[in-house]
Parts: sequence; structure tokens; C-alpha cells
Amino acid sequence: MRLNSAYYERILAEYQLTEESLVSIEDIRKFPFTTKADIQTYNKEFLCQPLSRITDIVSTSGTSGAPVSFYLTDNDLERLAINESKSLSIAGIHREDIVQLTTTSDRLFMAGIAYVLGLRKIGASLLRVGPGLPDLQWKLIKEHQTTVLIAVPSFILKMLEYAEKNQIDPSATSVTKIICIGEPIRNQDFSLNVLGQKITDKWPIHLYSTYASTEMATAFTECHAGKGGHHLPELVFAEVVDQQDEPVPPGTSGELVITTLGIEGMPLLRFKTGDICQYHLSLCECGRTTLRLGPLQGRKNQMIKYKGTTLYPPALTELLHELDYISAYYSEVVTDEMGLDCIKIYVAGNEKDADLISRIKEHFQARIRVTPDILVTTTQEINAIKMSFNFRKPVDFIDHRTTL
Repeated sequence: MRLNSAYYERILAEYQLTEESLVSIEDIRKFPFTTKADIQTYNKEFLCQPLSRITDIVSTSGTSGAPVSFYLTDNDLERLAINESKSLSIAGIHREDIVQLTTTSDRLFMAGIAYVLGLRKIGASLLRVGPGLPDLQWKLIKEHQTTVLIAVPSFILKMLEYAEKNQIDPSATSVTKIICIGEPIRNQDFSLNVLGQKITDKWPIHLYSTYASTEMATAFTECHAGKGGHHLPELVFAEVVDQQDEPVPPGTSGELVITTLGIEGMPLLRFKTGDICQYHLSLCECGRTTLRLGPLQGRKNQMIKYKGTTLYPPALTELLHELDYISAYYSEVVTDEMGLDCIKIYVAGNEKDADLISRIKEHFQARIRVTPDILVTTTQEINAIKMSFNFRKPVDFIDHRTTL
């Protein structure tokens, strides 16, 4: 890494570090952190291979900052296939499965190509349907006897709404499990959160949670026990640190830091993911002894301090998921004239505006003891805003703060 990456050549020289400085696991703390801002600013300086050896270029989604490009060699693609085959095997997928992929494989999306490569390595059959189109999803499930869905959980709710309107019984289909990506489906105690419960109330099916990112090119995937995503230590070295960058004990919230292993194109050293979570070391019911990551609590740079309460955007989403009387929503945080965080939530529903606002405020007051500003609009206007950023999925939270 040091000899081939212009960025790490410079940074490690500043810290007077060499490969020989890393003798034991504890020595990793001698090395500096890498941030997303570093990769955004010095993107191609992270390259460890000439462009002639790069086979595929992927990009982060840009939902939490400017998109960042990553460059993969043939061996990196093989590593990606190994990661996904191992991860999906942890979730019980095998070569007899017929897997329906409801997420995009284009727009420089690493996960899309990872699923394809991993399922090919497993030997499972794959239906690359892509996002949206609930009617087509159900049609193909019936036609091809799909056994596994890979999907964003909120899209499963849209599929269930379509099924209910069109007399489709999900329980009578061939699908046995759903691999959930992009959104949390569990609380910190591993019970299903509101989103996960809404799915299983209408469709008694086994949900598997995953956590991954383009930067680590690795996934933490649940087994049947549903007690956290299993670490693949041969592919990524993981740390969880507090606000002082000190390691935290198991069961304590901190920021996930990763060092990628086996990557040729753009390896990363102590990359701060910005994701807040807990890790667990107890023996899993499945018998695996590796570290497990609990549900993502939020992103460090999106922490909201509102009227004396500290919140992360997923907490707002969770509360809004509980309200069956609203048809659409998104939340945003802005900086008010005093320089403080101010939360605004835009909703659409079937009740009178005043009644809707009152009910939502009561719900927030009861659950988190603070009441954000509630603004009532139409479902069409909300959906237009959520899709206007041209990201890979609709946006539920928008950060308009002038300082973070």
C-alpha cells in the first residue's frame, strides 16, 4: 500500500511509519485514520494500481456527501465475489435457491455487481429484475418460483400494498426469506423494529439484515439467529472507537473503523465509516465466534441536538413508520437563527391538517419528549422531493444545516 499509493506514501512518511511499524494487532493504533473527506479530496492518490489494471469503477451513493469513486482490479472483483458468496451463505442461501434481485446493478452501484458475482459463485439462479415494478416482481415470483428476495425493506412494504390490492397471498408463494439491504429492520436488542414488524405482520417470513459499504467492499450479514451481522475477518479488520478515538468495549456505541484486507486497487487504512453501532463477541447460536455488528444507530455527522435531546435520523424514521395514518413523509434538519438544530417533518395523510399535526406531535412527545415542526403537504409533493436527489433510493432525511 505504502509503495503504490501516493496518498499513504505521503501520510505515513509524515507519521514516520513503515510496514515494519505494524508487528501486532495493537500496533494498528499507531497509524492515522482515513476519512471520507480524505478520499474525496485525494481520490486518485489512493490508487495502488495503474489504470490499465482497473477492470471496474464503482461509486458511493452520495447520500451523505459527494460521491467517491473506487477502482477495482480483476482480483478485487474476485474478492467481492468471495465476500458476497460467504455473506449470503451465512444467511442460508445455497445453489438450489432462485434469488430475485430487486436492486439496481447499474449507476456504478457496487452492491449490485457484488450480488451477481456472489450468487454465481454459490451457484444459485438469479433474476436481475431491478428496483420498482411491484406487479412485475410478483409475476416473476410466481413464474419462476423465486425462493429468496434481495430488497430494500421499504420496497417490500410497497410490494405488500400491491399484493393486498390485487388479492395476492404472499404466504402462498415460494419465497422463504428476504435479504434486507439499505435500511435497518432491528432494534438494538435485535427484536424487529417497526419496519421489520410491518413486513412480518403481513408476510410471516424470515428477514435477514445486512450492513455493507462501498469503501469496505465487505458485508456483515445475519445468520438465522438474527443477532447481528457476522464479521469476515479475512476481508476486513474492524475497530469501534469513541469520540476520543479510543476503543470501546462490546455492547457500547461507537464509530466503526475498518482496514480493508486483500484489496489491490484502493485499499484503505483505518477508514472512519461515520457509522455508529455496537459490536458483540458472545458465541452466536449458529456456532460462529466472529465479531457481530448490531443494528446501525445512525451516522456520526448526522447527529442532531434538538431541545436537549440527541437524535439520529433513523430514530425519526422509526417513529414515523409507526404512524399508519400518514401516507408519506420525509424529515429535514436546518439551522435556525440561533445557530441551533431545528427538525421539520413533512407529512401527508387523510385527516384534517390540525388533527394530523396534533396526533403526530403527541406521538413524538410521548416517545422522545420533544416535538418537531410538522408541516402537512401532499403525497405527490413529498415523493417528488424524495426522488429529486437522483440517488439510488428515495431520501427520507435531508440535512440542510449550515454547520455540522
